[in-house]
Amino acid sequence: MPGTEPLQPLRKQALAPVAGASPTALRIVLGAQLRRMRGEAGLTPEAAASRIRCSTAKISRMETGHSPCKERDAVDLLALYGVTDPGRTAEFVDLVRRAGQRGWWRNYADVLPDWFEPLVGLEEAAASIRTYEGHYIPGLLQTADYAYAVVRSGHALESEEVTRRRVELRLKRQELLRRPDAPKLWVLLDEAVLLRPTGGADVMREQLAHLLDMTEQPHVIVQVAPFDVTAHTSPGNGITYLRFAMEGLPDVAYIEHLTNATSVNKQESTDEYRWILDSLSAQSPSPVESRDLLRQALARYS
Repeated sequence: MPGTEPLQPLRKQALAPVAGASPTALRIVLGAQLRRMRGEAGLTPEAAASRIRCSTAKISRMETGHSPCKERDAVDLLALYGVTDPGRTAEFVDLVRRAGQRGWWRNYADVLPDWFEPLVGLEEAAASIRTYEGHYIPGLLQTADYAYAVVRSGHALESEEVTRRRVELRLKRQELLRRPDAPKLWVLLDEAVLLRPTGGADVMREQLAHLLDMTEQPHVIVQVAPFDVTAHTSPGNGITYLRFAMEGLPDVAYIEHLTNATSVNKQESTDEYRWILDSLSAQSPSPVESRDLLRQALARYS
């Protein structure tokens, strides 16, 4: 039954054909390749840092995808690691160039926190996105008025212009769901989200109607996690779990906190978060049953 099955492995694709991959995703993949090549060459981070005259901290940030790699540094590091094929070097440098491009979200740098930017970039490259929310409808499914209410609740002292920019960014992120290759979005909503009148009755009515409309899309699944389920199985914080079709890009779990977030891609950590989402999904009403719960919630605001 849809909504109760655990995540299945995605068939990986070669990196080169993924022309639309986001810079954020490419940086992670390239960093992993640099780390692998350094290990195969039997070299330490100190040796790599010495070659391109930087700190070991910079090597670490490059290898984890947190910092971009310059083209000149890529050439020097590949030479150090024994990569002598000009074609392979040229391909790698081309990917470095693509990874250094500005994503559209950089146009919102004034309202985009550093800790949130990686998630926006990874959403663009994801094949599937699973998320659990205990307080609000996820940003990818919010209406403009609901998004405004959520933003103002957390940034009440900001100017209207800044709030408008934050809402605009949130709505811009939703465009990925309208792409021909849109990712599969699987949402688990705590029952409390439906009972919390964010923005007032009119805003909630419009939001829930929009949410029901989105569940008609074949790539959008919504389940409601009742209180008797989340009382025993709950991550406490919001979780977004992303999987990718790009070779070399591991699953990423993104965990939200009050004023920042943490992303993890080590398998032992992501396995734990995937288990939590699988467990919540298995215990919650099916997507069809959840639609009935959404209709009941909509009726309460009508």
